[in-house]
Amino acid sequence: MELLGQNKVDHRCKVVILSQDRFYKILTPDQQVKALEGLYNFDHPDAFDNELALKTLKDILDGKIVEVPNYDFITNSRLPEAMTVYPADVVLFEGILVFYNQAIRDLFQLKLFVDTDSDVRLSHRVLRDTKRGRDLEQILAQYTTFVKPAFDQFSLPTKKYADVIVPRGVDNIAAINLIVQHIQDILSGDICKWQRGLMNGQSRQQKRSSPEEMETNSVNYSSKRVHLEPSSRPH
Repeated sequence: MELLGQNKVDHRCKVVILSQDRFYKILTPDQQVKALEGLYNFDHPDAFDNELALKTLKDILDGKIVEVPNYDFITNSRLPEAMTVYPADVVLFEGILVFYNQAIRDLFQLKLFVDTDSDVRLSHRVLRDTKRGRDLEQILAQYTTFVKPAFDQFSLPTKKYADVIVPRGVDNIAAINLIVQHIQDILSGDICKWQRGLMNGQSRQQKRSSPEEMETNSVNYSSKRVHLEPSSRPH
């Protein structure tokens, strides 16, 4: 977002980022008690309100102004004030299980899997959760009981759906720059103008293309075809 110059832009922004964490389900009183004791599994697919996430993403694709929940990770509850998201050209949706639900997964035009060493993931989690007021013993117990098993069972298997796998996470500057360039091409219309030409049945040479020829014009990532849509709807 910083490289795109979009991290401090108001509602006129062309790129927005949403976190799956905003769509945690509202907990029952019993679940609230477990969460405060570190005994609730926030890394299980059932912890997320996938219906709300799916509806929100579809509304964004339709160019609607949407209200997205704000989640308080200290109280483990949704805040009364929602975040307003205005129509944008590109929507980045991030989270540990964004590929797990097929209906949500099928909305994405480009799927990225950030592959980071387990020690790095754990250290990031410790630093983050201590800032949220949790003690180290509870953090480590939750990690070994819920986080790591859920990652192995639910998150890691979705790696197969990725169009691009980004090793080393934030340290992989080359991969980040490629993703930034791809988004800039979308925003500038370079990709979308080309794709609109194909949708109108014309190639770059203004000659009619056969269905077979049009198929080969899709953009490839890791030997997978990614079909980019025109700029009339977000990517």
